[in-house]
Amino acid sequence: MAKPSAPKETPLSKQYNQIKSKYPGAMLLFRVGDFYETFGEDAIKASKILGIVLTRRNNGGAHEELAGFPHHSLDNYLPKLVRAGQRVAICDQLEDPKEAKGIVKRGVTELVTPGVSYNDNVLDIKQNNYLASIHFAAEDLLGVAFLDISTGEYFTTEGSLAYIDKLIQGFAPAEILYCKKHKAKFEMIFGDKYNTYTFDDWAFTYDFAYNLLVTHFKTNSLKGFGIENLREGITASGVILQYLSDTEHKNIGHVSSLTRLDEEKFVWLDRFTIRNLELVFAQFEGGVPLIHILDQTITPMGARLLRKWMVLPLKEKKPIEERIDTVEMFLNDMDLMSDLAQILKPIGDLERLVSKVAVRRISPRELNQLKRALLQIEPIKEILKKHVDQFPVLEKYLNQLHDCSFLIENITKQLRDDAPALSNQGGMIATGVDAELDELHKIAFSGKDYLVDLQNRESLRTGIPSLKIAFNKVFGYYLEVSNAHKTKVPPEWIRKQTLVNAERYITEELKIYEEKILTAESKIFEIEFKIFNDLVITASEFVPQIQLNARVISTIDALLSFAFVANKNNYCKPIISEGKKIDIKEGRHPVIEQQLPLGESFVPNDLFLDDSDQQIIIITGPNMAGKSALLRQTALIVLMAQIGSYVPATSAELGLVDKIFTRVGASDNLSRGESTFMVEMTETASILNNLSDRSLVIMDEIGRGTSTYDGVSIAWSIAEFLHNHSKFKPWTLFATHYHELNQLTEDFKRIKNFNVSVKELNGKVVFLRKLKEGGSEHSFGIHVAQIAGMPQSVVLRANEILHHLEKDHIKENNKEKIKEAPKNNFQLSFFDPVDSVGEEIKGMLNEVDVNTISPIEALLKLNELKRLLQK
Repeated sequence: MAKPSAPKETPLSKQYNQIKSKYPGAMLLFRVGDFYETFGEDAIKASKILGIVLTRRNNGGAHEELAGFPHHSLDNYLPKLVRAGQRVAICDQLEDPKEAKGIVKRGVTELVTPGVSYNDNVLDIKQNNYLASIHFAAEDLLGVAFLDISTGEYFTTEGSLAYIDKLIQGFAPAEILYCKKHKAKFEMIFGDKYNTYTFDDWAFTYDFAYNLLVTHFKTNSLKGFGIENLREGITASGVILQYLSDTEHKNIGHVSSLTRLDEEKFVWLDRFTIRNLELVFAQFEGGVPLIHILDQTITPMGARLLRKWMVLPLKEKKPIEERIDTVEMFLNDMDLMSDLAQILKPIGDLERLVSKVAVRRISPRELNQLKRALLQIEPIKEILKKHVDQFPVLEKYLNQLHDCSFLIENITKQLRDDAPALSNQGGMIATGVDAELDELHKIAFSGKDYLVDLQNRESLRTGIPSLKIAFNKVFGYYLEVSNAHKTKVPPEWIRKQTLVNAERYITEELKIYEEKILTAESKIFEIEFKIFNDLVITASEFVPQIQLNARVISTIDALLSFAFVANKNNYCKPIISEGKKIDIKEGRHPVIEQQLPLGESFVPNDLFLDDSDQQIIIITGPNMAGKSALLRQTALIVLMAQIGSYVPATSAELGLVDKIFTRVGASDNLSRGESTFMVEMTETASILNNLSDRSLVIMDEIGRGTSTYDGVSIAWSIAEFLHNHSKFKPWTLFATHYHELNQLTEDFKRIKNFNVSVKELNGKVVFLRKLKEGGSEHSFGIHVAQIAGMPQSVVLRANEILHHLEKDHIKENNKEKIKEAPKNNFQLSFFDPVDSVGEEIKGMLNEVDVNTISPIEALLKLNELKRLLQK
């Protein structure tokens, strides 16, 4: 907003400018009467984002933009601003305008940002809303912290760039804080897809952060949280607390602990794998991520916990088996499962409700919802007690639940069941809580009855049958007489307003009763507000117990979801082993099988990997035969088992995996100057540089983004590298169209060939989608082009060219060259030249990138080849 010149600055604009200057970069919603107003640049932004009218006013000779909306519509407009990436400072009136001397006192009561909000309309109930902080400590050492202020969850760790990058991808923060001097580095690594806020160097100092944390937690050290030695993690965590202070979030008692994200406890899923496996987000519009299949939770906090489990699979056998055994217990007792599900339904979002208690932002209606949620704790405990002898695993849940009976009793006694959404308009407190309040209620309501009686009495006395008593904010209570009866008005009535068809009057008696009623209502609001605040303070003393209840309930809910999905989709209990094999019988893809057309069933497949005989499987076969689905389903089955779920198979014995890597699909990052092939090589390099002995590696079509010579050479050498690694023998599935790689099985004992079978029938290809031993020699790419709608002339010409190339036995010559190729030679030559025209055609074909060429470009290229042959 352009600041008016000093002599013409009004008291209101001066107040606005003073407040605005304290929150640079934030949109200021300035409360004026019944509206929130925005000015200048803020008004221009708000009008565009919200679709509200932009107006202008003359402010001392200068024009100034103006846009606003009614204050009661804040919950409708605020989410739109925050989702658009705006930081929004809400400036409220801090005193009653009627009692103000001069300009009304105003101040910012909350600064809402994408990563800091309690507003239900801003938050996604099934997803955490994390604020992240990243501290760039050294070239490959970073600290990171995550806080969801709406739930109180607070995490920190430190590690390599790859580890922090993976966590950012998995936690998907709504906003990230970092040091201003690292702007270029941040954008190079993380791009521009996140909402960000930068601090100067002073905030990213260890001593400053350490002091903030111990002061907040009221401890002498951070040893109790297990993070004392995480210097960079502590620094990142402190920045978050500073940000909360800067954004006027002072009451954060519900943020009661700081949890270490221990890299050693969780399976490594790099950011490429999280994306490629579509765990929590679909890669393409209309896609279905795995979370949508597994999430049948009943409570919002159960859904959020399940999402965390998805990106942080366990790699320790005992806790994995504990989850799986609990799922088995539910499946063995469907009544127990059904009973618990029914009890969970009324609980709602207990986790976020108790956070609102802690920060004093809970409404009367929400406090009643908290009571209803807590009333379910005792029934849950009763069910667990009934089954704990049969299922000892339930004992830990039973011991952690707190019934909070004292709080329930207080809310029940003091708060009306029909309490309103707002706490400043009365109607909250039950009868019998406060004697003075009860007396005032009598005055207020009997006074209104008296007004009705007064209306009837005066109507009878004056002979005015249409007489009515009404109220407005300007005149208070008044008697309204239509023009047809105004001659009957007694002389003692005092006329206050003339309308087109009526006159309005007051009387001395009416003003006396009005004063009584309005005074009583004002005192009622004041007393009720105090009682309600005291009740919230009482509730805040139970925050730790209620937070623990929420954690227990969310765990039960997530495991119930696994049981429900397993029962519905016919999953099996996986056997978790510390051995070195993956043995899946009749495995299925958990997402694809749920998306098939009605009447079509998914074709299951067996898959076996170990470290002695079948470490690497080279999978060949036609396009669309199901190679990629088979690769992904293997990774998903392993991941599902290690988050504690049953899996889509007849049986599954799974050795513990500590890292899952995937390289699938074709994509580019042109904004950062990276081609499809560059992205492919970057992702592959990340895999090869971070292997372990218990890694599961999924590779799909490596090397297809470059020439055939380069592509086959790279694919071959990668397979050799994975087989001959000096330290590790990672389980590997390698799908390819380079049929030359079938030769690998003859030279390397732990590499085996498999293919996804098809059947040719009357010139057409039938996809059987069944994995069988042996390599395939055909890709049927031209057939796929035909069913994709390629023009028939292109398809026919492609067939001619294919038959010509096959007639010259190029493939057979290649095989001989492969057999002769020196082992571990990364520069292999496979192709003999044909005649000069054929060599030219071959060179042109090698330059074609089939992953990116358009149908029109393909047609033009084929036309060019045809002309060349005609010469």
